[in-house]
Amino acid sequence: MFKKRLTRREFNKFGTKVFLSLGASLCSNISPFVFAEDFSQKMHEARFYRKLDGNRVQCQLCFRKCVVSSGRRGFCRNRENRDGTYYTIVYGRPSALQVDPIEKEPCYHMWPGTRIFCTGTASCNNRCQFCHNWHLSQRSLEDIHYYLARPEDIVYGAEKFGCESLSFTYNEPTVFYEYMYDIAKLGRQSGLGVIYHTNGLINKVPLLALLEYMHAVTVDLKAFSDTFYREVCSSRLNPVLNTLLNIRKAGKHLEIVNLMIPTLNDNPRDVRRMCRWIVENLGEDTPLHFSRFHPNYKLLNLPPTPVETLEMAYEAAAQEGLHYVTIGNVPGHEHNSTFCPNCKKKIIHRIHFHVIKNDVEDGKCKFCRYPIVGVWR
Repeated sequence: MFKKRLTRREFNKFGTKVFLSLGASLCSNISPFVFAEDFSQKMHEARFYRKLDGNRVQCQLCFRKCVVSSGRRGFCRNRENRDGTYYTIVYGRPSALQVDPIEKEPCYHMWPGTRIFCTGTASCNNRCQFCHNWHLSQRSLEDIHYYLARPEDIVYGAEKFGCESLSFTYNEPTVFYEYMYDIAKLGRQSGLGVIYHTNGLINKVPLLALLEYMHAVTVDLKAFSDTFYREVCSSRLNPVLNTLLNIRKAGKHLEIVNLMIPTLNDNPRDVRRMCRWIVENLGEDTPLHFSRFHPNYKLLNLPPTPVETLEMAYEAAAQEGLHYVTIGNVPGHEHNSTFCPNCKKKIIHRIHFHVIKNDVEDGKCKFCRYPIVGVWR
């Protein structure tokens, strides 16, 4: 285990240098920090679990509902049973802190061109063979570098680096739920935007509690096949669909990402079924991002997604009636930008994560005044 701590004065000095060095850059790594007393030996009790006989507990946070004996951890590696009390071991121990453009989530329909202060920890409740953040998500806390930072320190960092929103991302935020919840609550009280990027495997009750402090949610819909979820991610599809429905019913802004992996989830029939399900259950205004796969982690044998495959998916989504479809991880592609569903003009011009021009005014198309779904100024 590795920990790094800076005093407030040291962080202020360092932060000023980093902020000034950003210049026109929209993305920069942030040196993590801590201002609190050393709380590394303090334990934070987990939320959403039931106590069972024999000092066992059953987690109620995600669809797995792990039954955990004393001295053991759940599937996510981040929650530990100690003599019948369940604890989160990653509270206040982020392993990733970074300033990103909000487009990187991707979250295209909330405050375009602004910066987000991102937080991630160790581990995940999935085992995706293609994960590009596997060095975080597929490791335990003891195996990677982490830092000490209270929720108020994260909010302070966001404000210090000129970020307008907090984001929970990189690994699966559900597995640091209590930490995310407390940061999100403080962030909203401080006037910051709050978003998170999730695999959607969280249960309904903790999701609804969290959504009270969220402006927007980006959900990975990894495929429209339960076989894919079981064989490639060691999880299930149906809990993700339920989460999407619950977010929509809660009235929060929702965006969906589908990473298209050659031979595994790029079947045109499944793509069309997925798009039709989105239209019928979530609405035609739900933004959908098709992202290009690049070989990573355990899927180094597969090639990058052909651009033609992404364009096929784009056309299928448009034909099924989705209004906001984009292609990601192909810098310079025309369909990385957003177009007005009514007049068809380009209203947010992007090149990769950079916003070149934004013609959404007061939540409407500048040209025809058609309402554009999203979270706007």
